[in-house]
Amino acid sequence: MKKTLSFLKVKKGAILDKNNNPVILKGLNLGGWLMMEGYILGGRNIAEQEFKRNFLKIYGKKELEEFERLFYSNFIREEDFKIIKGLNFNCVRIPFNYRILEDEKKFRYLKRAIKFCKKYNLWAILDMHAAPGSQNEDWHSDSEGKALLWKEKKYQYKFISLWEKLSFFFKDEESIAGYDILNEPVCKDSNLLLEVYKNTVNAIRKIDRNHIIFLEGNYWAQDIDFLGKPWQENLVYSIHFYAPLEFTFGFVPNLRYPGKLFGKFWSKKTLKGLIFKYYKIKERYSVPIFVGEFGQNNRCPFCHKEFNWTKDILDIFKEFSFNWCWWTYKAVANRVFPDGIYQYQENPPWINRSGNVFGWETYFKLWRRYKKEIISSWKTEKFILSKHLIKILS
Repeated sequence: MKKTLSFLKVKKGAILDKNNNPVILKGLNLGGWLMMEGYILGGRNIAEQEFKRNFLKIYGKKELEEFERLFYSNFIREEDFKIIKGLNFNCVRIPFNYRILEDEKKFRYLKRAIKFCKKYNLWAILDMHAAPGSQNEDWHSDSEGKALLWKEKKYQYKFISLWEKLSFFFKDEESIAGYDILNEPVCKDSNLLLEVYKNTVNAIRKIDRNHIIFLEGNYWAQDIDFLGKPWQENLVYSIHFYAPLEFTFGFVPNLRYPGKLFGKFWSKKTLKGLIFKYYKIKERYSVPIFVGEFGQNNRCPFCHKEFNWTKDILDIFKEFSFNWCWWTYKAVANRVFPDGIYQYQENPPWINRSGNVFGWETYFKLWRRYKKEIISSWKTEKFILSKHLIKILS
C-alpha cells in the first residue's frame, strides 16, 4: 500500500504526523526556478525583474511570456520530483517570487509542483523568496538595492493579502508541510518584523489552521532571538547556515575544512558552538528548528574531502533534531556560491564562462539563434549528479 502524506503538526518541540510519529524534514531547495537567480544560471546576480525588463526591450512582451513558459516548464519538471524522492529526501522547499501569484499562467506552475509532490510522496514547503517591495536589498529578493517592504505599508498589506490567497487555495492540501512566509528578511527594527509576522500569521490562521508556518530569523535568517515564545500553534523557527562564508561560498580559493581560516581554526566543534544557540531556543520554547538553507560550493564534486563540512553539519543537525533543506537542487557549475547536487558543467556560447558577458545575460543576444539548445540545457538530464555529495546527504 502506498504511503500517503498527512498534515504535520508541532507538539513539544517536534514535528509530528497524524499518528503522532516524529518527522524530520530532510530535503532540497528548488532554487532558481520560480525565483530566477543569476549565478544558478551561470551569470551575474542581477534582479530577476532587471533581467526580464531587458529581455522585454529586445524581444517584446509575447516572446518574454514564451521565454517564461519555456523556462518554468523545463528547468523543473515532473521527473525532478521523482528523482528527489528516489534520492531518499522527504520534502522540497519551493522558493517563489510573489509576482507569480499575480499571474494565473505562472501560478499554475506552483500548483503543478504541489501536484507532483503529492504524486511522489514529498512534503512541500512554500517559500516566498521575493516579497512585495523586497524584504532585503539583495538580488535574491528581486531587489534592485532597496528593501521597501519595511518602509511602505502598501507592500505589507499586499504581502499579507498574497498569503491569504495562498492559504485559501492550499488550506486542504496535505502534501504541503507548511508556509515559509518570508525568506531572509533584513529589517533594522526587529519589532516591526515581529509585528508583520504576527499580522501575517493571524491572517493565515483565520483561513488555514492545518499547516505549519515557518518564521525565519532576521538578518538573512540568522537571528531568531526576537521571536521569543511561539504565540500560536504550529509555528517552526527557521534559520539559514553557511558559516564560514569564505569557505562555503568559495569567496577565498584553496581554503580547507577543517582548518585555519583567518586566524581561527574551524572544525566540527566550531560549527557546533555557533549552532548551539539555536538549539537552546529550541529547548527553551519547545519549538522545532528548520534549517531552510545550508550548503557549499562544490569546487571539486569528485573529491571526498571537499564535503567534510557537510558531513559535520549534518551530524550536528541530527544530534539536535533539526529539520533541513540543502541549497540547492541544480545549478550551472561555478566557483562561487553554494550550488546544486546537480551541476551543468558544459561551456556553450550561452554559458561563456570566459566572456565579458556570461550566463543568462547572453540570452539577450543568443536567444533566437540558440533557443532550442538553451531550452534543452535547462533540463536536468544535461546536469551531472555529484555522487559523493548525494551519498552524504541521502
